[in-house]
Amino acid sequence: MCKDCGCSLTGHEHHEHHHEHHSHEHQKAHEHLHHNPQLNDAKTISVIQKILDKNDHEAAHNRAHLDAHNVLGINLMSSPGSGKTTLLEKMAEMAPFKFGVIEGDLETNRDADRLRAKGVPAHQITTGSACHLDAFMVHKGLHEMPLDELDVCFVENVGNLVCPASYDVGTHLNIVLVSVPEGSDKIEKYPVMFRQADLVLITKTDLLPYFDYDIEHEKAEARKIKPGVDILEVNIKEPETIERVIEWIEFKRKMR
Repeated sequence: MCKDCGCSLTGHEHHEHHHEHHSHEHQKAHEHLHHNPQLNDAKTISVIQKILDKNDHEAAHNRAHLDAHNVLGINLMSSPGSGKTTLLEKMAEMAPFKFGVIEGDLETNRDADRLRAKGVPAHQITTGSACHLDAFMVHKGLHEMPLDELDVCFVENVGNLVCPASYDVGTHLNIVLVSVPEGSDKIEKYPVMFRQADLVLITKTDLLPYFDYDIEHEKAEARKIKPGVDILEVNIKEPETIERVIEWIEFKRKMR
């Protein structure tokens, strides 16, 4: 069961290691369990802690699997409609690196179909009632990816600014998108998500003239939550903004 919203969560095998970004959130998740009156009984806490521990072990295994193939794993997270799939479609036309995508949605193969139409290897995971991907789901997806042919493997997580932030899926980096039409309060309202970000993308900036959105205030809020976090503005109609995202990924890939 998801500790945040109560949706279903799967989990089975495990391996050793831990991930720096998510260990802090894992500890917070444990604290959350003890402060949530609906979950605060010994049996429930014990079961959920075992699920979280097993997820962390499986995430470490996923990273080792990616490392063995020299593939950079990137977890894309955002609310629904912020432009994750559209960004990936554009990158398929421009990126110098080869990438595949593990897609997460509650229902339909629509996003994976869009990417396959661009020639991108894509595997769709339909989570049903689960509000996020976990490391076990991604592990199965990795076995559907031609990793020997890839430089980067994206995990496009379920659209949600809450639950995905707390579950390490075994990638190396997190990119969080937030779009102008969502309003200029999402970073303040969902700090756990933005604390996990290595890169924040403020998308749909072509709509700035039509919304009361203070982009500099949003950047300041993101850096208040995570000092030094990288932030880029993205307008899908301006290829140079996509190019800057690609350059950021290329830099991270070559620095490994």
